[in-house]
Amino acid sequence: MKKQLIFKMAAFLLLLVGVVALSNKTARAGSQENAITQVKIDNFSFTPATVTVAPGTTVTWTNSDDVPHTVVSDDQVFKSKVLDTDEKFSYTFTKPGTYPYFCSVHPKMTARIVVQ
Repeated sequence: MKKQLIFKMAAFLLLLVGVVALSNKTARAGSQENAITQVKIDNFSFTPATVTVAPGTTVTWTNSDDVPHTVVSDDQVFKSKVLDTDEKFSYTFTKPGTYPYFCSVHPKMTARIVVQ
């Protein structure tokens, strides 16, 4: 009788450990999908110029320049207002693809986001 109780308790503990492990793995996967990536606008450039992210990632641009800039995708999927110094713009990328973008105030400023 004691052996059966011990086996049942051990089986229950193993099941509980498995559920906790699976729960932690799911929580980590979810946090990866909601990652935030930073792009700095400085010295008339976007840094880094190419960013590769997973779907569900939010990219935040921060204007560190002393002049205004914008962040506008070539296909108008995302478009910021004019960003003054220290202002930010964020966009969450949900679909895989390559998203080239530029500053509409200074069109030679270009970069891209790759979602895969």
